[in-house]
This record gives sequence, structure tokens and C-alpha cells, in this order.
Amino acid sequence: MIRATSIIRREAVEQDRIVDVITLDHGGRHRRRIMLHAEGGTAFLLDLDRADVLEDGDAIRLESGWLVEVRAAPEKLVEITTEKPLDLLTLAWHIGNRHVPAEITRTAIYIGYDHVLVDMLIGLGARVEIVERPFQPVRGAYHHHEQGGHSHHHGNGHG
Repeated sequence: MIRATSIIRREAVEQDRIVDVITLDHGGRHRRRIMLHAEGGTAFLLDLDRADVLEDGDAIRLESGWLVEVRAAPEKLVEITTEKPLDLLTLAWHIGNRHVPAEITRTAIYIGYDHVLVDMLIGLGARVEIVERPFQPVRGAYHHHEQGGHSHHHGNGHG
């Protein structure tokens, strides 16, 4: 069985090492250990030390050194927009308060489809549209990349 134990981030992927492609939705891209089957027939065991998120354009390194490119699959999402930027910020706060993964752009917020949240957002004055596109939510504040990640100590400052 072919194993894969590391992720190569998009900016470090060597295109000439890619032998296959795998397309996964957001949930499928957040993994630690799972058997996967790429589109060209490559079957392998993803076996990471800890769960991580595979981003669109990243690659999974097989034990042979070859790479399987990761693509983000289109998903049913809610596109949230407003006329005023401050209103969009307020909606982002409400979404974050519900611990819902969200992708934030300059003009819109995207979340996974949920009719209860759609009703809440409309009630708060949002314009919502159901769209089909890859979902790439903001990663958590405590996430650190293995390569080039930012890390520093936070003292609590309490006496």
C-alpha cells in the first residue's frame, strides 16, 4: 500500500513531480488518516502526524516522492453580501459567533448552505444567493504551517 505522510504547500509544489490529481470538498480536505483514490487511479493511505487542511493547489507527497495535486471541489454555498462594508462586518461577527466556517472576501462572505442561517442572515438585512463554487474558509487563528508558519509565545500577563 502506498503511503503519503506529508503535505507540500501550493507555493512549494514542483509541477513536474505531479502524477495524479484528487478533488475533495472542504470536509474531505481536513484529514489526518484516510484511504484516498485520485482521479487517475492512484490509491494511497494519507497518514499525517496530525489533522491538517489540504488547500486548493497543495500536493500530497507519496512515499515514492511523487505528488498528488489537491483541488477544491465545488460545493453548495451561501454568498452573503450587503450594501455597506460595516453591515458585512456585523454579519461576519454573527456568523463567527455561531462558529461556522466562513470564507471572507472584500465584497462577500461564503458559508456552507444551512437554511436556518440563511433565514437569520436575511432577517439581519443580508442579501443571500446560493452558489456552487470551491469553499476555502479562513483557517483558525491557532493554525500554523509546518513550513514558514508564524509562531510565537503569548504570555498571559496575569499576576
